[in-house]
Amino acid sequence: MVGAQTQRAERGPGRPRQERVTEDTLEAVIELVTEQGVKAVTMDAVAARAGVSKPAIYRRWPSKQALIIAAAESRIGPLSVPDLGDIRAELREVLAARLVAYRQPGTARLLTELMASAAEADGARGEYVDYTERMMAETRRVLQRGIARGEVRPDVDIRSAATLVAAPMVYRLLAERELPNERFVEDLVDLVVRAVGHSEA
Repeated sequence: MVGAQTQRAERGPGRPRQERVTEDTLEAVIELVTEQGVKAVTMDAVAARAGVSKPAIYRRWPSKQALIIAAAESRIGPLSVPDLGDIRAELREVLAARLVAYRQPGTARLLTELMASAAEADGARGEYVDYTERMMAETRRVLQRGIARGEVRPDVDIRSAATLVAAPMVYRLLAERELPNERFVEDLVDLVVRAVGHSEA
């Protein structure tokens, strides 16, 4: 633990204090979840691991669930994909970005624990739903642009199509216990475009 704190303190010496507190806290959460699971995430444990005060944590995140979601979002968060004029290229951008995040050490357990925590959260479930909405927003915009360009059928349900884009990679990572790769991304782009595009005569 001392080594982790020393390394954290040495990184980014020029960072503003507020930024340091936020980044170090979220990194501490990811480390704890990866090493011991979500049950190890207590405000005391996070404060000790991050080298910050509990009041500083509570000022930013009012609950454990909010803290875990923020940590997940720091690694797997919203995307921004420019209009590339091609649905394949834009979907590839989305999935390539997710591939980088999913292949980082600890991401599989972080996702597993996040989902389990959300299932048990009851009243806090809305925070998790809001997080997934942010996660999926750019994929929906990509599909909507595809409809506007005539690449995607106008009768396609955007929500269902966005789930079709996101779910296979998560399933490969969590259920099949295999790291997705670039070939998987290319195959998935091809399958999604065939599913939502216009049928060839």
